[in-house]
Amino acid sequence: MARFKAVVITKGEAGTSAALTSFDEADLMEGDVTVRVSHSTLNYKDGLALTGKAPVVRRFPMIPGIDLAGVVETSSHADFKPGDAVILNGWGTGETHLGAYAEKSRVKGDWLVPQPVGLSAAEAMAIGTAGYTAMLCVMALERHGITPDRGPMLVTGAAGGVGSVATALLAKLGYHVVASTGRPQEADYLKGLGAAEIIDRNELSAPGKPLGKERWAGAVDSVGSHTLANALAMTRYGGAVAACGLAQGMDLPASVAPFILRGVSLLGVDSVMAPKALRLEAWSRLARDLDRARLQAITSTIPLEGAIDAGKAIIEGRIRGRVVVTIG
Repeated sequence: MARFKAVVITKGEAGTSAALTSFDEADLMEGDVTVRVSHSTLNYKDGLALTGKAPVVRRFPMIPGIDLAGVVETSSHADFKPGDAVILNGWGTGETHLGAYAEKSRVKGDWLVPQPVGLSAAEAMAIGTAGYTAMLCVMALERHGITPDRGPMLVTGAAGGVGSVATALLAKLGYHVVASTGRPQEADYLKGLGAAEIIDRNELSAPGKPLGKERWAGAVDSVGSHTLANALAMTRYGGAVAACGLAQGMDLPASVAPFILRGVSLLGVDSVMAPKALRLEAWSRLARDLDRARLQAITSTIPLEGAIDAGKAIIEGRIRGRVVVTIG
């Protein structure tokens, strides 16, 4: 069995720590497909795992990284053969199953989807769970009938991973995007993604009224807490908010007023355990609907050894857009 480079999180009396080390292939977990990983990415959840800021990791030692792109090395799964280009998002990798910040990963074939035709491995990881989640949010809003002619669309945490891709997707699909950010210096960046308006997150992040002025037909929210409550309170009659994150908090200090007086819907979006059919649809849409030039504009690249420092940076709000981790 070979040894390979991996970032490994261990736990001691002083807490958790992450380090780049050599890992034995014999210690990989059970799975019917072994992937030689070429790229991963950096999500907020990866930052939580790397820094130990939240109990994301459920077993130790753990290789973090919830996304991977690579090539199948060995497989006993009927859908995949050696040489196939694949991607993986979620399914507990980096939390309960050894994850992507390593040159090899052994996983269940049912967790994998084929890399979409026309997307490179680096582009797939520039999208990553953040972009794939953004697409799931857009699809949920579309299913609810929130089309561009219904009115503006709010995106919270717009300079982050989910927010950046959501802004680019919605703009290309013809929506009038209102981008909320706590970083006013990112206004030009967000306008470059297609945002029509920029608002300060302080308009949404403090405790608000049960109902506010009707401002948007829908929203993609990755922030939670007071921000989500205010987004709901300002959603127009019959509108909807797709919620997928908790950067501000897990709480929802809202009232029932938007739901029973304006018929607003709260659409919960989960990317970790989403069924395969939904994943395939989302990735097909991303390959078709996401502007590649805008994707490239929001993407930076780091080597595997830079992932630990980048994890700290994303938790501290010093990362914008998407970060691709080059591994193999």
